[in-house]
Amino acid sequence: MKKTLGIIYATVILDAAGIGLTLPIFPRLLRDVGHTDDLGWRFGAFLALYALMQFIFSPVLGSLSDRLGRRPVLMLSLAGAAVDYLFMAFAPSLLLLFVGRAVAGITGASNAVAAACITDITDDAERTRRFGQLSACFGIGFIAGPAIGGLLGEVSVRAPFIAAAGLNAVNLLMALFFLAETRKPGPADGGQQAFSPLAGFRWLLGFRILLPFVGAYFLLALIGEVGGTVWVLYGEDKFSWSPLMIGISLAAFGLFHAVVQAFIAGPISERWGERRALLIGVVADSAAYISIALLTKGWMVFLLMPLFCLGGIGVPALQSLVTARVDGDHQGRMQGLLASMTSLASIIGPLAISTVYFASRDFFPGLVWVLGAAFYLFCLPLAFSSEQTRVSA
Repeated sequence: MKKTLGIIYATVILDAAGIGLTLPIFPRLLRDVGHTDDLGWRFGAFLALYALMQFIFSPVLGSLSDRLGRRPVLMLSLAGAAVDYLFMAFAPSLLLLFVGRAVAGITGASNAVAAACITDITDDAERTRRFGQLSACFGIGFIAGPAIGGLLGEVSVRAPFIAAAGLNAVNLLMALFFLAETRKPGPADGGQQAFSPLAGFRWLLGFRILLPFVGAYFLLALIGEVGGTVWVLYGEDKFSWSPLMIGISLAAFGLFHAVVQAFIAGPISERWGERRALLIGVVADSAAYISIALLTKGWMVFLLMPLFCLGGIGVPALQSLVTARVDGDHQGRMQGLLASMTSLASIIGPLAISTVYFASRDFFPGLVWVLGAAFYLFCLPLAFSSEQTRVSA
C-alpha cells in the first residue's frame, strides 16, 4: 500500500506543479493572444469552460473508474492536460486556446481518481489524514511551480506552458509504468445510466442524508473560487505585482498549504473529529478573506498565508464526512459527483466573481473577498449536526 500511496502522491505533486507553472501567466497570455488589455468576460469564460466540461464529464469518468479501474482513467486525464498545455503553448488565436481548455476539462479527472484510489486502499479511521496528505501534495507541487512559472513568464509568455506539457508527459509515463491498480475492474451498479452526466445527481437524490454534505461541499468550492479567480488580478491591480511576484506569492501559499495539510489537518480531525475540523476551517478562511480585503500593502498578504491554509482543512474533513457514508462500490461515482460539484462551482464562480470584481475594482476591489466570507455562514449548521447514517446502495 505504501508504494501505491507514494505513486499517487507523486502524481498529484507533478499535476499541481504543472498547474502552478501556468497560473501566474494566464491573464497575460489571454491579453497577448486576444490583442487587448481588457480581459472582460474572456478571463471568466476561459476558467468557466474548463469547469463546464468537467461538470459534464467528471461523473462519466468517475463511473468509468469504478468499471474499468482507476489507472486508465487517470492516464487519460494526464494525457488531456498535456494536450491542453501544448495548445496554450502554440495556439495563435483565442479560439484554439478555448479548444485546448475544453479538451483538458473533458479529460480532467486526476484529482477525483486520486481521491478514489485513496478511498480504495484506506479505512475510515485514517481517511481524513490521507485526504489531508493528498491535499498537501497538491501544495508541495504548488511551491516550486508558480515561482518557476513566474520566472519563465519573464522570458516568454509561452514558456511556462511548454514546461507544463513536459511535466505532464513525465507524469503520464510514471503512472503508466509504476502505478498499480487499486480497484479490480468489474461491473458497477447503475447500468448505462451511470454514464449520464446527471446520473450522479439522480443517484444522490435517492440518499437525501447526503444532500447537506454535498451542498456544503459545493459551497466551499464556490467560495474557494474567489482566490482562484482574482488572486492574480488582485495582486496586479492592488499591489502592482509582477508575474514573478505573483509566482512567489503562490509558491508561499503552496508551502504553507503543504505544511498545514501534512501535519495539522490530520491530527485536528483525529483529535476533535471532522465536524470541528470543518468549523475551524470555515472560521480561519473567513478571517483570512476579510483581512485580505482590507490590506494596503502587498507584503501583508504573506502574513495571512497560515490563516488561509488553516482554512484549507475544512475541505478534506468534509470530504471524509461524505465518503464515510458511501460504500466501496460507489466511491468512484461519489468522487466523480464531488468533482462535478467543484466544476459547477467553477462554472458559476469565475463568471460571477470576475463580474463583481471588475465592477467594484475602482472603488473596493476587496468586495469579492468579503462576499466569500459571508457565504461561509451557510456552512455552519452542518458543522454542528450529528447525523451518522451510511448509505450502501
